Amino acid sequence: MVKSKQILVVRKDLHMRKGKIAAQCAHASMKVLLNRMPRLINRENPEIAECSRTLYYTSPSPMSEWIDGQFAKICVYVSSEKELDDLAQKAKEAKIVHAMIVDSGRTEFHGVPTKTVLAIGPAWSSAVDEITSHLPLL
Repeated sequence: MVKSKQILVVRKDLHMRKGKIAAQCAHASMKVLLNRMPRLINRENPEIAECSRTLYYTSPSPMSEWIDGQFAKICVYVSSEKELDDLAQKAKEAKIVHAMIVDSGRTEFHGVPTKTVLAIGPAWSSAVDEITSHLPLL
């Protein structure tokens, strides 16, 4: 049974190519992790780098369960930017880690920065389900 998971919410109304969707989802999943890392990390100080690898492994936490477990990711979709923003607000209110990806628009979207994917979690499955269980699978 999956205890923690991450939901990747894609804007289907943008009609992104499959490769673009995959890249945007990867960005969102990584951004959640990278946002949690201390800003003080630098490659010249291996002690700080080692600390960052264990910083979020307080047990039990959804992040540690997710990283050490199945790395469960589920891709779902919404049909508008407003729906994506509403989900981000709900995640914020529930104190669930999340990350919004705003594409620069260089390869699609005619140079206009565009919100493409929202990663919600990793968090306990029950908490994520309260926000996202109604969304259709991509």
